[in-house]
Amino acid sequence: MSKHFWASSGHVLLEHDAAGGLVVTDEYLKAYLARKELMPPPEACDAERALHARLLDDPRSAVTEAEIMALADADAQENWRFMVGFRDRLVASPSLEAAYMSLTREGWKGVPPLFMLQMAHVIARNAFDACDDPFVVRAAECLFRSQRVTVQDNTILLADSDIVEMHEEERHASPLLSMMGEAASKKLDVLKPANAEGYWQRSDAFDMVLDLGGQPSGRAALASAMAIWIGHLHGTEVHIEALDRIEDGDWRWFVGLDADATRIGNALWAGKAVPPDLMARVIGLFRLTFSETSRVSGEARDKPVYLLMAMTEDRHLRLKPHNLVTGLPLQAGH
Repeated sequence: MSKHFWASSGHVLLEHDAAGGLVVTDEYLKAYLARKELMPPPEACDAERALHARLLDDPRSAVTEAEIMALADADAQENWRFMVGFRDRLVASPSLEAAYMSLTREGWKGVPPLFMLQMAHVIARNAFDACDDPFVVRAAECLFRSQRVTVQDNTILLADSDIVEMHEEERHASPLLSMMGEAASKKLDVLKPANAEGYWQRSDAFDMVLDLGGQPSGRAALASAMAIWIGHLHGTEVHIEALDRIEDGDWRWFVGLDADATRIGNALWAGKAVPPDLMARVIGLFRLTFSETSRVSGEARDKPVYLLMAMTEDRHLRLKPHNLVTGLPLQAGH
């Protein structure tokens, strides 16, 4: 029996196709329109309020360019072009997964990053529906939520960036907490076997810390999460293992899991020296192998793919899960 988690993704509003993909429903579109990002602000004109109300009633109704041009605010016009174009792509696709793959391969042109993360959230909820390992599901939060990186007691801890920021704001608002100076991430619970079952009730709070070096290993959990994500989207089974270092003089392919890791990997690939301070940002190395190689490009068919993960200069981890859509050496059409 599957666990209940990530209700905030909106997955209960979607239907499934024969292959298990998510199919857009009117209820899902209405929930999207009800998000605070899409609600008309207090200063919105009557035309924007009328457009929003009409779409809430009939979320698939056509929206003309003339209607958008009638909005008084230029930013509102741009926002509604993005929203209507995004909605049209979702409705036209056989599944949310298909829309995500298509948009990713086209470079997300005209799609706000927030929409991309929201899609990753609900698709991940579908992909991990049968997973009953709280460590793997907590690690999968990294696919759609930024993490704050803290080094503590010779291990690396990942805490949700938004939650840490909220705690820090509370601390700064309190003179007593400010005097104590305690890091916000230390006030959160580290996910451990003793409290792991409590994750399911707290999943939408995103307030449990992942220990990349703990027992069980958070790095291994992240490796499993990425393998599930790839299997769901590509329909191909992979095995991913965490590494301490890459000892391969003939590595053929790598994927940077974030912008900094991609920059580091590109420099290494080109044989360039990477500054020690930049190299020190690497907090995860993984080796990916395909269970079946007929779909793998020839140059990488018998070789592993290395995955690099790095934090930013200000110690955030912002994974780009779509890199695992476009970056793997799979033949065109897969």
